[in-house]
Amino acid sequence: MYAYVDQLDFCEKEFVSALRTFLEGFRLPGEAQKIDRLMEKFAARYIECNQGQTLFASADTAYVLAYSIIMLTTDLHSPQVKNKMTKEQYIKMNRGINDSKDLPEEYLSSIYEEIEGKKIAMKETKELTIATKSTKQNVASEKQRRLLYNLEMEQMAKTAKALMEAVSHAKAPFTSATHLDHVRPMFRLVWTPLLAAYSIGLQNCDDTEVASLCLEGIRCAIRIACIFGMQLERDAYVQALARFSLLTASSSITEMKQKNIDTIKTLITVAHTDGNYLGNSWHEILKCISQLELAQLIGTGVKTRYLSGSGREREGSLKGHTLAGEEFMGLGLGNLVSGGVDKRQMASFQESVGETSSQSVVVAVDRIFTGSTRLDGNAIVDFVRWLCAVSMDELASPHHPRMFSLQKIVEISYYNMNRIRLQWSRIWHVIGDHFNKVGCNPNEDVAIFAVDSLRQLSMKFLEKGELANFRFQKDFLRPFEHIMKKNRSPTIRDMAIRCIAQMVNSQAANIRSGWKNIFAVFHQAASDHDGNIVELAFQTTCHIVTTIFQHHFPAAIDSFQDAVKCLSEFACNAAFPDTSMEAIRLIRFCGKYVSERPRVLQEYTSDDMNVAPGDRVWVRGWFPILFELSCIINRCKLDVRTRGLTVMFEIMKSYGHTFEKHWWQDLFRIVFRIFDNMKLPEQLSEKSEWMTTTCNHALYAICDVFTQFYEALNEVLLSDVFAQLQWCVKQDNEQLARSGTNCLENLVISNGEKFSPEVWDETCNCMLDIFKTTIPHVLLTWRPVGMEEDSSEKHLDVDLDRQSLSSIDKNPSERGQSQLSNPTDDSWKGRPYANQKLFASLLIKCVVQLELIQTIDNIVFYPATSKKEDAEHMVAAQQDTLDADIHIETEDQGMYKYMSSQHLFKLLDCLQESHSFSKAFNSNYEQRTVLWRAGFKGKSKPNLLKQETSSLACCLRILFRMYVDENRRDSWEEIQQRLLTVCSEALAYFITVNSESHREAWTSLLLLLLTKTLKINDEKFKAHASMYYPYLCEIMQFDLIPELRAVLRKFFLRIGVVYKIWIPEEPSQVPAALSPVW
Repeated sequence: MYAYVDQLDFCEKEFVSALRTFLEGFRLPGEAQKIDRLMEKFAARYIECNQGQTLFASADTAYVLAYSIIMLTTDLHSPQVKNKMTKEQYIKMNRGINDSKDLPEEYLSSIYEEIEGKKIAMKETKELTIATKSTKQNVASEKQRRLLYNLEMEQMAKTAKALMEAVSHAKAPFTSATHLDHVRPMFRLVWTPLLAAYSIGLQNCDDTEVASLCLEGIRCAIRIACIFGMQLERDAYVQALARFSLLTASSSITEMKQKNIDTIKTLITVAHTDGNYLGNSWHEILKCISQLELAQLIGTGVKTRYLSGSGREREGSLKGHTLAGEEFMGLGLGNLVSGGVDKRQMASFQESVGETSSQSVVVAVDRIFTGSTRLDGNAIVDFVRWLCAVSMDELASPHHPRMFSLQKIVEISYYNMNRIRLQWSRIWHVIGDHFNKVGCNPNEDVAIFAVDSLRQLSMKFLEKGELANFRFQKDFLRPFEHIMKKNRSPTIRDMAIRCIAQMVNSQAANIRSGWKNIFAVFHQAASDHDGNIVELAFQTTCHIVTTIFQHHFPAAIDSFQDAVKCLSEFACNAAFPDTSMEAIRLIRFCGKYVSERPRVLQEYTSDDMNVAPGDRVWVRGWFPILFELSCIINRCKLDVRTRGLTVMFEIMKSYGHTFEKHWWQDLFRIVFRIFDNMKLPEQLSEKSEWMTTTCNHALYAICDVFTQFYEALNEVLLSDVFAQLQWCVKQDNEQLARSGTNCLENLVISNGEKFSPEVWDETCNCMLDIFKTTIPHVLLTWRPVGMEEDSSEKHLDVDLDRQSLSSIDKNPSERGQSQLSNPTDDSWKGRPYANQKLFASLLIKCVVQLELIQTIDNIVFYPATSKKEDAEHMVAAQQDTLDADIHIETEDQGMYKYMSSQHLFKLLDCLQESHSFSKAFNSNYEQRTVLWRAGFKGKSKPNLLKQETSSLACCLRILFRMYVDENRRDSWEEIQQRLLTVCSEALAYFITVNSESHREAWTSLLLLLLTKTLKINDEKFKAHASMYYPYLCEIMQFDLIPELRAVLRKFFLRIGVVYKIWIPEEPSQVPAALSPVW
């Protein structure tokens, strides 16, 4: 049958049209099981052929709808159905079938109207047509047909005459009912007096024959009420029977007589014969059966301690008897259980109930449950619902819960498991909800029985397997998930996990949608504090991921995300770090499945059928893995989140070549969550640790990935990466700020040769923005509160580190990781937190300014180039030569040759602004004193000497490099103008400096300026010499180091030669410095 259905093509067909096509090919069998399998396979095939449709959430919806259309056809077009189904009733019948949601009413209305207009015609058998043709051939002549007609009429007349003569002897007039429905109003009229008559007869008369007639009358009345759907009348008669059984009455069961026993048997008979019509009356019948089982136990001599709670045995005997009596008052057994009757009464009771324990009664009761398979679809749901209600009553006893009905629920589940899926789903909806409650029962014995019963039923159900796109297994296994979520008992949780593990080990090949529940159970276990539970669940999860996925990955695709989420939860359990690390390894292992089997993911269809096939690998494979790793990073302690971060970027680097561009955008949105301020820890110490470790690590990793996949990422993510770098630089964390500038440097140096002019524009603008936002303007304007009254210690706002801002001027490697407060400094205590935070922020801004200057220098000229150049200038000055120049190949390693003059001018503007600010601050002695007294102090007053000199040095290097670059000849005029201005202002400023230490800081800067000027040709040198001459003359009055004096000497000699003030007699007398570089 499956092979036949798979040959049919339902592509782009409307659902009803497809169903018509399906049913036209064969005659639908009468057996419900066969119809069920046909509809199930039709639904699976229809979804398979129409993977792009979004109307049906799964094949379950198509299956139920197909069934409802068959029912609608029968209802609307069968002459035996008088009350036809309305459109509103049909819509109501189909509510909630689309994964607990409704299908559109317009769609259901159109189906109703189509079926109403034209029924779904099955393939008719040809026998009738053939017979008709045969008859016409046999009686082709008019004469033969007339003869047959006359013979038939004659036979009918004889039959009618015989019937009339048979009744002619009746004398009394008799009116016959002409329709079955006449019974309903007649019974409605007489049911009340009949019930009263039967009840009085049963109650007041012990005659066996009278009792038998009354019981027969009640039975027949119930039958009539059932057939005609008269609920009130039916319930009244059933309740009367239950009352006369003495099983639920308040009267003592010791008064039980033969008529009461016969009543019990009649009640059982009604359950057998009228089960399809009993509806809510099942409650009374099942309650009586439950109490009958209890009475049978007492009648067989079961000790009362087995019927009462064990806790009562520790109490006083009198109190124990009272409690025992109260528990069984509903049966009229109170006196019996509590010892209020003598041995003769007990013997009488045992004799009375003895017949109820006979083999015939026991078998008859069992037949009610085994015969539940014959109940129709609605009746079985009523039966199960009321059996669950009785079971809850049995389990409600705090001292001695009974499990008779719970056992019967398990039995009928076995008996009815082969029903059609449509009916079984309704049955399990009730039973599953009951197991949810029983599995969380505070009595562990009850909960254990429930979980074990669930295991047995689940093993049986899983043997049936499941077609693609169905969800029956998920519904069936949901109670395990509920029990794990709600029951905190270690014993029950351990048992639930062991049950699931057994299913996985024995039925893995048959599990499809059930994987979701399995991973949900393990997800609950993953966060447990009990090591045994966590270990047991993790072992099975590991087995699934490493072994079962290897062989059954296509069946588990729908639950792949749940598997990764489950592993993520294991990783986030801080109590078991070894498990956390292993869980992260398994998440990394899951990436292997996605990489090796992309076609399986692309071809899989489910409730996300609206996802394009090309994106299914991302949505179902890579995205869950990377997202859960980001969750681990955001939730876990340092060692685990560091491992998670490493694995996340390992996956990107290993498999990123298979990613689409828009996948990268989704991915980096996940990655940037690591830096999200709203998700960072609240406590300052934790936040600082997070930024110093995780954010720092992530930043470098992002730049590595971006560099590796630059061609794919630059168009879609460069702006976002720059924005993230700016965010890091602006944070109040020195390490993260340094890392931001370092990553910017690495990113540009690694990829600059591939940058387009537009990208260089964006890069320079990014550096410009960082410069502007990190200039600490507040340093020039800040004043402590109350300074106008007194600037003594009581008004100081904060005392940071004993380092001054001069510490910023040290090499970054010498500055250490933090320049904030010294925790041993007592003056730190009692300072306002706001100013403390402000000063710390200002220090970090100063660090960023210095780092950014170095970044620009490294980008343009390559790292360490400038430092090497300064060292060689010093050596050259000591040796009285200018031979020490940086080799051109070294210069070419930088990004200088890839940048336009306009880009370099932008960077020069940044450097000049930074230099001007630091120079203004260093010249403002009053403000520096205020800051020093307010806590911005160290061994000396705060200064920005390093920023002042390094910004100018970088500016000079760039300008002089451009000044001798033949490729930039068009810009030489502007370059010269800038160079003359910068150098003149620098020399003029140096002359005004009074501090010896300040002048010493400028030594290497003056060496750079003079050495670079000496290397230009004579024509350009003239313009510079005439501008610098007066300043250099002034500089000579200072106590300069020998190297600087040597370079000044060369400069003045060069002036003499250029202006022909002095002409050397021999070329050998001209210092090497006078040989210009062209």
